[in-house]
Formats: sequence, C-alpha cells, structure tokens
Amino acid sequence: MLIASSDQPSRQQISTAHTSYSNPHRNNMTKYLLYMVQQHLNFRRAELESLADLHNININLDSYDETSPFLILDLENDKQAQTLVKRSILCKAIYEYWGEGIDYKSLHENIVKEIGYEDRKESNKLKSFKFDFETFGGNHKKSMKEKIDTINQFSYFGFEGEINLKDPNEIYTIIESYDLISSNESSKIPHHIFFGRLVGKSDRSAMDVYDLKKRPYKGTTSFESELSLVSCNIAQVKPGTIMYDPFAGTGSFLVAGGYYGALVMGSDIDGRMIRGKGASVNITENFKYYNTQEQFLDVMTMDFTHNSLRSNLGIDTILCDPPYGIRESIKVLGARDPLRFEGKENLIIDGEKAFLRKDYIPTKKPYSLDSLLDDILKFASERLPIGGRLAFWMPTANDENVETIIPLHENLELKYDCVQEFNKWSRRLLVYINRGESFNGPENHGAKRSTSNFRDRYFTNFNK
Repeated sequence: MLIASSDQPSRQQISTAHTSYSNPHRNNMTKYLLYMVQQHLNFRRAELESLADLHNININLDSYDETSPFLILDLENDKQAQTLVKRSILCKAIYEYWGEGIDYKSLHENIVKEIGYEDRKESNKLKSFKFDFETFGGNHKKSMKEKIDTINQFSYFGFEGEINLKDPNEIYTIIESYDLISSNESSKIPHHIFFGRLVGKSDRSAMDVYDLKKRPYKGTTSFESELSLVSCNIAQVKPGTIMYDPFAGTGSFLVAGGYYGALVMGSDIDGRMIRGKGASVNITENFKYYNTQEQFLDVMTMDFTHNSLRSNLGIDTILCDPPYGIRESIKVLGARDPLRFEGKENLIIDGEKAFLRKDYIPTKKPYSLDSLLDDILKFASERLPIGGRLAFWMPTANDENVETIIPLHENLELKYDCVQEFNKWSRRLLVYINRGESFNGPENHGAKRSTSNFRDRYFTNFNK
C-alpha cells in the first residue's frame, strides 16, 4: 500500500491524463498501464527513457505527467513490457490495460467498451487466477467482505479457471487512487480506478538487498542504494561492459554496476578507502557479500588527475560521485609550493627511495571542483566509445541567486540533468553521451560555476 507524497496528483490530472491515446491496436500494438513510484520525480522519466533505449524499445512519452504515477503506453507484447520494467527502480509494475473509471460503475462500463475486450475475455477464460488490490494516496484497508464484493462485480468476464492464490496463471489487479485531504489523511472513496492484468514487476526489491545498513563495508560518504541503482540505469550500465568509478570511495557505484552485470573497476586518491578496515571489511568483501566477485576487476589508489590507466583501455561507462570538498577540501597530487620540494623527488631513506617506502605519504595540493569537473569531461571524451555514457553528481547551492552553470564539453551531449533537492542545496545527476569530435557542441572549459566555495557555503549557510 502506498502513502501519497506531497506530489499527489489531483483528481483532474488523473482523469484527464489518459484520454488522448490513439487506437491501442494500431499496428498490432497493445495498451499497457505503467505504475510508477511517486518519488524522485526528476529522475523517473530519465530512467524510463534510458531503459527503453537500452532495450531498443520505442515508447511515446507525450502523455507523461510528472505529477501522476500512472502512464499508458502502446507496446508490442507482454515480453516487451516485461523487459521495459524488469530492472527499473522507479517503476512498480506494468499491466495489460483493461479499463479505468472515476468509480466502479464507469470502470465496468469502460472495460466492456475497450477494443479487444471479447478477445481478452476468451483467452483468459480457463486460466487459473486471483485478484489483487493496490492503492495510491490512500490508507483505507478493505475488509475481506469488501474485497469479495468488489471482485464479484467482475463476474461478467465469466472466468471458469481455478482460483489460485499462490501460483495463478494470471493476476488481475484493481488500483484505486485516492485524494489526499491532509498530510496524514486521505479520502474514503477512490476518485479513480484502474483495472488490468499483471504483466511484470520492477526490480525495487534490489533496494532492500543493497541497503547500506546491511553492507559489510560502508562509510560516511557511501551513496544510498536506491539512487545508486537508478544512476546505473540512467547511465545504461549493462552486462559484459566495463564501468569505471574514478572516485570509488567504499564502492557504492561499483557494487551497483556489478549487480547489473558490468565488469567494474575504481580508483580513489585516499588509500584508506581502498584498503578498508581490515581483511574482512573492504570493497572486495562487499562483492563477496553480494556474490558478484566475478564482476569486480580491481580498485587502485590513484589521483584521477594523474590517471595511470593505459590510454587504449576500453571503458564503456563512467559513473561517479566526485568529492564535493565538504568533509575536507579537494586535493590532488602535487605541492602547493613546488619550490620547497625541488630536488627532493629522489630523497633516500635507509637506502631506499622515499616514494617507494610503504609509509610514504605523497604531497597533495588543493584543487577546485570546477577544474575537477572539466577533467572528468575531458577524460570521458577521450576514453568512452561513441555512444558511451558519463554520469556524475554535482552539488549546487540553492540560496545563491545565480544561474547554475552546467559543465559542457564540445564532444559530449548533455542528455539529462536530474536534480535532487535538499534544503539550501541540491545535487544534480548529469548524464552525457560521447558523440565524438564531429559533434562540436557547446563548451565552457575553465568556467567558474559558483560565486563561492561550496564547502564554505555548506558549513556556513546550508545547515542553519
């Protein structure tokens, strides 16, 4: 049962959102009802489009409404519908659409008027079945008597198959949508009702499997499971490809990429993150915990701005959460004052070069987030194949009365800019597609994208 968010769609939005569809059987297409979660709304369409593109499924999103969890799509068949949602995190399920109404009377009237009604009735006549109930925006729990009375209203289908509550051939689902009266109270009567045959469920259960609370190795900067998986979907991480996270930390994106079948590798300038907290608490143990060791290539202690990966190494996807400089300032290898270290690069300690000793700590210097983001785009333009995707998270201050400047590169197409709002700041998932040298798109190398240091803003203003 779902509890509505503050983005609860109105009665009019739901009742008018599905009236402009063409004939569902045009070119042998079938009409399906997609039931989405009503959260992370800024990411939902990007995930849906990316998964459709990944599986070469043509979908028309002209009727997509961010305020509604319901969307009707014309698709070729059940297999295509199942493929579309099987790895989605921001969808719940997809149903063969049989009808809708503002109440049960109009629902039943519309069901029998739908094109293909007689065919559906005949093809499902002898199959075992059960009825299921879903609600959106309401907390009304139907009694068993209410459920039976509601189910009996569908007797005109003439189902003769066995009622099987454990393993039926088909599950017929009634979805009731309620108006939200207040933050914790909804209407007692649904304002819109959908009916359909369950075709496929999404992969939202993966959020529980990859819950950070259950993970052997995690840290204060570990990325949450839900948006880690969503990021992988929008970045189109897929089986048999190589995914690279240049700021791996505790490996949140790596384990998510491994879940989707990619061969993953990462790097981080902080060797403590790479080493973990001992033999049984590290990134490798996370992959053992999820039984995806075969997807894990390796992690390296490495400064991304001095990248040591060979130039001809094929990288299909780059997905990362660059350091914002919140807990400590962004640093890269090098000296703030190079003259102080001049001639010391070959310093000998106990007969061994200092930089070869296990206790050697390389010198680091401050680096700006703007420069780091430029470096990421340049690296992606050189390493990704044509069509390969770069996805990274970028922080922005909401209390600055200035336009956010999105980093751009002439060889990369900015495909998505998905925003997650907090109080006085937000973070954006920016997704780019490598189009190659012939693309010649807009660029803003070297641009200063904030009027102040993000770390200073975070500690002085954001948390007041």
